[in-house]
Amino acid sequence: MQAPTTRPFLRIALAAGLATIVIGAGCVGYMVIEGWGFWDALYMTVITITTVGFREVQPLSQGGRIITILLALSGVGILFYALLSLVQAIIEGELAAYWGRRAMKGELEKLRGHFILCGFGRVGEAIAHEFRSHHIPFVVVDSNPEAIERARQQGYLLVEGDASRDEVLLQAGIQRARGLLAASDSDAGNTFIVLAAKALKPDLMVVARAAHPDSEHAMRRAGADRVISPYTLAGRRMALAAVQPLLAEVMEALPSRSGPQVVAELEVTPGSNWQSHTLREALAPCRGVLPLALQRADGQVIVAPDPNTVLAVGDRLILLGQEEELERLTPATLQPTG
Repeated sequence: MQAPTTRPFLRIALAAGLATIVIGAGCVGYMVIEGWGFWDALYMTVITITTVGFREVQPLSQGGRIITILLALSGVGILFYALLSLVQAIIEGELAAYWGRRAMKGELEKLRGHFILCGFGRVGEAIAHEFRSHHIPFVVVDSNPEAIERARQQGYLLVEGDASRDEVLLQAGIQRARGLLAASDSDAGNTFIVLAAKALKPDLMVVARAAHPDSEHAMRRAGADRVISPYTLAGRRMALAAVQPLLAEVMEALPSRSGPQVVAELEVTPGSNWQSHTLREALAPCRGVLPLALQRADGQVIVAPDPNTVLAVGDRLILLGQEEELERLTPATLQPTG
């Protein structure tokens, strides 16, 4: 990522450095050979390099004329190189890209509780669309030029590089991230991404994509918390649509935010006043919310939990209800009922 952003400035800096060296050498040469003072030597050097064509400060000796010839030749070359570098940088848009990346770096540093999306293929692009529609902060990581360009055109936060490399994940803010999705087209690549992410942050929630069922075991051994096979999910959905079409329509409608009801997940966190209260008490402020499932801290999943179930820290609730109600329904809003 660094080479494209710094290339125009390296060329301009090189030209400026060479110009400084030539000016310094010219001043020293005139002062030593001609015995001039500093200002006369500097003045003569500058008008020679810039080919202004003013008269000589003082008559030159043979050595002085040689210095002048060398300065004139080198000065023209350096100025031409600097001008060409500046024009090329402007024409190619590299300066604009550099400042754009600087701004993006600032946005990345502000991220907290975000997701890192590794891979911007067809699956990754669909994930990014869902994240954006649900206003979930995330950053895309990819090394493919075509994918990078698509992500940039769609305005996503972007880190260019191999997501299995520690420095790239750190640049994406993995230490501040809520989770990571390994969604590249390569099962081997996703496995390495999982290994790298878990090595940097063992408690990070990692979801990996597996194109082949045989890869799921390897990804779980690498540390993936969830392994998803798009082809398996698509097959199940198509079979469900054929055998039980109404159920398929209901399942399709549940995650949608465009409909009247949405599905949300809430966690009982330490210090919240949901702790040690029943599910009925927790949902009392929003009686239109329906609990679909409860996952205990030990991983046990209870479908359609009993309203008298007592909640504990680490429990996760899957709820169905109006979006406005669900947004109000947080542990801080719990009002215990008598």
